[in-house]
Amino acid sequence: MQPDYKNEEKRQSTHYRALGFFMFFLLLFVAFISFGIGYYPLSATEIIRAFAFRFGYEGDVLPQAITIFWSIRFPRIIAAILIGSSLSVAGVAYQGMFRNPLVSPDILGVSSGASLGAAIAIMQGSPNWLVQLAAFSGGISAVSFSYLISRKSAHSQTLSLVLTGAMITALCNAGVTLLKYIASPTDLLPQITFWLMGSLAGVRINDIWLSTAPMALGLITLFILRWRINLLTLDEDEAKSLGINIRRYRLIFIVASTLMSSAAICLGGLIGWVGLMVPHMGRSLAGPDYKRLIPACAMLGAIYLLIMDGIARSVLALELPLGVVVSVMGAPFFVFLIIKRRES
Repeated sequence: MQPDYKNEEKRQSTHYRALGFFMFFLLLFVAFISFGIGYYPLSATEIIRAFAFRFGYEGDVLPQAITIFWSIRFPRIIAAILIGSSLSVAGVAYQGMFRNPLVSPDILGVSSGASLGAAIAIMQGSPNWLVQLAAFSGGISAVSFSYLISRKSAHSQTLSLVLTGAMITALCNAGVTLLKYIASPTDLLPQITFWLMGSLAGVRINDIWLSTAPMALGLITLFILRWRINLLTLDEDEAKSLGINIRRYRLIFIVASTLMSSAAICLGGLIGWVGLMVPHMGRSLAGPDYKRLIPACAMLGAIYLLIMDGIARSVLALELPLGVVVSVMGAPFFVFLIIKRRES
């Protein structure tokens, strides 16, 4: 039995490495294609020349191509990669913590809190960077309230977190609805509505720098401690019998996931389904082990959101909101996934 076990482990490791290389090169390919998609399409030659221009290339390249590549599409593609990775990793971490495959990153109210913060900033006529900061603070505050209130409950912490998260989400959504009701229909209401639909159209390189630090901190934390999430998927009594401090690790993972989710939302607005659907795709490819699942979901999320953003830019002459495209494409896939899982 021992040689068979070793051979199976070696086969799985080889499969996972091959899968990792494939997804990495697929990510590069999709990113390259994304540079050419848009109202002003770029050919492969123009993309390469515009990229090389920043590093001293002096050949024939159109100034418009350089501007579109570096000022518009480069920050947009980087933002899609960061947001897709962050939401996917946060989603798979939450699903492991709550032992529920239907959990998404907004279960504790991060999306609704960020929406309320952004709506308040927009009502005040704040600049874009302040709207981002308000959205980030709103998401962090909502999850913090959910966690602190759940600590006072007599029920299990998992159940308390879910219930308080639903309560905070309802309160924040009510606040957003009230602000939309009193907002001026000529300027403020369209701004709030557009932000809530999610889009990467207005992302610039300076916006990315504001969100990179919390995303990187959360991703690195979950990557280093990813094997611990396997223990949180066990029953609480069983995990405690192994000497695991469940409360401490759950708090660490909640903080890391909230940092990523809040930063992603403040950068691109509300983009749903990514953190719910991509983890299922990751499990079907990399298996349930979080040591392999976390990196797989990070790359899959980036690839998925790049593809969705390309569709949003290319289906119609008018760019579609990214959040709408992700929902339209994601909901049927998720229904298919549920039906297939039940049949199997």
